[in-house]
Amino acid sequence: MSATATNTHDEHHDHPEWLAHHFDTPEQQFEAGKFGIWLFLVTEVLFFSGLFCAYIYFRSHHPEMFKNASFLLDTNMGAINTAVLLLSSFTMATAVRMAQTENQKGLILNLWITLACAFGFLVIKFFEYSHKLHVGLKWGDAWSPTPQALSEFNEKLAAAGQPTVEVMPDLHNFFSVYYCMTGLHGIHVVLGIVAIGWVLARAYRGHFNRYYFTAVDATGLYWHLVDLIWIFLFPLMYLIR
Repeated sequence: MSATATNTHDEHHDHPEWLAHHFDTPEQQFEAGKFGIWLFLVTEVLFFSGLFCAYIYFRSHHPEMFKNASFLLDTNMGAINTAVLLLSSFTMATAVRMAQTENQKGLILNLWITLACAFGFLVIKFFEYSHKLHVGLKWGDAWSPTPQALSEFNEKLAAAGQPTVEVMPDLHNFFSVYYCMTGLHGIHVVLGIVAIGWVLARAYRGHFNRYYFTAVDATGLYWHLVDLIWIFLFPLMYLIR
């Protein structure tokens, strides 16, 4: 066997299974993956920036309606979901650290907690959506509330020192924005669940070590963005009046 063939054989033999063939070192693979996920996150920021611009436009044209409509949202549920996502962000960051230090049990535990928080967020959002649809707050439709729903709404307005109303014909503008922004955020939560589940399955197979944890790190960055978007959505939709 020639010297060239021997060297080629040794290079393939020394190449770790987790290191892609087109990278020479773990550091090169990590930096390339990091750059790629940041590029993807920039596109996500641009995508949601357009939605936030739409929110600003509608709010500037219907300030009174946006102020009153926020009383129809359940601030307690929104606050609980905020706390859930903040906890999940902490456990996801901890999972990345566990992967870096080759703590397999810690990695798996924190990924499970993050996954549970993500499902918890969706369950809370499901109940919140269900109540809105039950009282007639639908996407794109003028609000035709039941007497009970209108009474509850006016009670909240009165408690906040606001004048009561009989009808709010433009209310659907607020809830079109609300369902669009929170719904798309919910879709990103679902995608995050898929990514975290994939990383968790690989963690059980022992795929990650101190030299290779790119998948955990990239999933963590994506999940932090999902959390950050909600940190903006919560006050804009639920608190600003």
